[in-house]
Amino acid sequence: MSLLVVGSVAFDAIETPFGKTDKIIGGAGTYICLAAANLTDSINVVSVVGSDFPDSYLKLLKDHHVNLDGLQIIKGGKSFFWAGKYHNDMNTRDTLVTELNVLADFDPIVPESYKDCKYLMLGNLTPSVQKRVIEQLPNRPKLIAMDTMNYWMNSAWDDLMDVIKLIDVLIINDEEARQMSNEYSLVRAAQKILTMGPKYLIIKKGEHGALLFDKDNVFFAPALPLEEVFDPTGAGDTFAGGFIGFLAKTDDISFDNMKNAIIYGSAMASFAVQKFGTDALIGLTQQEINERVQLFIDLVQFDINLV
Repeated sequence: MSLLVVGSVAFDAIETPFGKTDKIIGGAGTYICLAAANLTDSINVVSVVGSDFPDSYLKLLKDHHVNLDGLQIIKGGKSFFWAGKYHNDMNTRDTLVTELNVLADFDPIVPESYKDCKYLMLGNLTPSVQKRVIEQLPNRPKLIAMDTMNYWMNSAWDDLMDVIKLIDVLIINDEEARQMSNEYSLVRAAQKILTMGPKYLIIKKGEHGALLFDKDNVFFAPALPLEEVFDPTGAGDTFAGGFIGFLAKTDDISFDNMKNAIIYGSAMASFAVQKFGTDALIGLTQQEINERVQLFIDLVQFDINLV
């Protein structure tokens, strides 16, 4: 089923205790698309880059079933660039460089060929940009999922509240859930956030897994214990890409199927952190994905005798 992804396509430069990279392909939209491409093959992207963005990176996206008709290439412009350095615990990082460049004035234009999308994934962008995308669609998609962050809670609260009234699934981390709700308990936080508009809420807890809520149900999926984590960059976006990609493939938005989508999202994120940048998402086979999902099943499946 057709999937529309809106998010940054950009450059990253990453340093971790295991090494460092020069400028490589990055951005939320990139991670979402490459993760989803391992599960579904009809992906359209809306984003913006500068003329400095290499043809080889454009080819990489095209080779992974990503339609680039909605990717604006600004002549003479420079692409968004982020550089960061991770601490030894790999859970904290310092942002060294943030250059918005062409993303600063990004006005999303949804091509006519994209407007019949059935699934829409709004990556972390200015809430007003996310809303403008929704407003360009003549028919509401079957499911709209959205990521956001605490920066927009601090700087664009009213716009954020406007857009989350229009979506189905909100994806945030535990810190953001507590800030948005002003509740420490994640259960209470979820209850409050679900009154703001979304029908479903996913709270990411990094290496401690993810929670899925609707007004009546809750589901918890663990993260896979890994011996080595090389680069956490993009793990949350990869999770979102795996989640929405699975839903688009199965075309089932029931709570029970969202449980499966959470597992697939977690599996894709577990691949992403094992190499730098997007490298681990490229060239994955269906067998590798199936084996990784089976590890999640084995991790949580057990029999117990009640006493």
